[in-house]
Amino acid sequence: MKSHILVVEDEGKLAQFIKLELEYEGYEVTVVTDGLGGLGTAREMTPDLILLDWMLPGISGLEICRRLRQTGDKVPIILLTAKDEVSDRVAGLDAGADDYMIKPFSIEELLARIRANLRRNQEEDSSSLQFSDLRLDRSSREVYRSNRLIELTAKEFDLLEYLISHPRQVLTRDQILERVWGYDFMGDSNIIEVYVRYLRLKLEANQEPRLIQTVRGVGYVLRE
Repeated sequence: MKSHILVVEDEGKLAQFIKLELEYEGYEVTVVTDGLGGLGTAREMTPDLILLDWMLPGISGLEICRRLRQTGDKVPIILLTAKDEVSDRVAGLDAGADDYMIKPFSIEELLARIRANLRRNQEEDSSSLQFSDLRLDRSSREVYRSNRLIELTAKEFDLLEYLISHPRQVLTRDQILERVWGYDFMGDSNIIEVYVRYLRLKLEANQEPRLIQTVRGVGYVLRE
């Protein structure tokens, strides 16, 4: 699959140049030219990486970075800026940026930084899965909603892991039974509804928005 990169940059010529270069390298690219639009697109589209200009109309790239990190979003973010003071770099990294490019920059270096950040994120993703403010760690079998640790039984964890591994994909009851309970499961087929109810109670204990949605007559889907 192509990696999807979100470019939030209000300089039209620069944004178009970056877009063309990234598409030539095989990436899928979305360009947004203002802060609020960039924040909304980042939350809706869950890109694999964000190139984020510091100075933007609406809200700054720094503020976008802070807001994404506050909701638990770990998407790699590379800040693009003309600010070259050490204090500026520190502010950007403290806000949650993973990397920092000072304008003007070489496209070769930018592409190398993108590859490095995507590679590092993919290595982390092999054990950690994230959707919205929900994070699941396969190695420790821990689940967090924002910063709240959620205690799950083994089967609750397995069900949530299957759902979060296929975000926004409608999974049928048969698919869930086969994957989570096994092909030879002979118990009550209502077991899925029971465990979905258990998960919802735990995931929504602090009145958080529902993430596990019912698709009537079909199955379930993890989406906002």
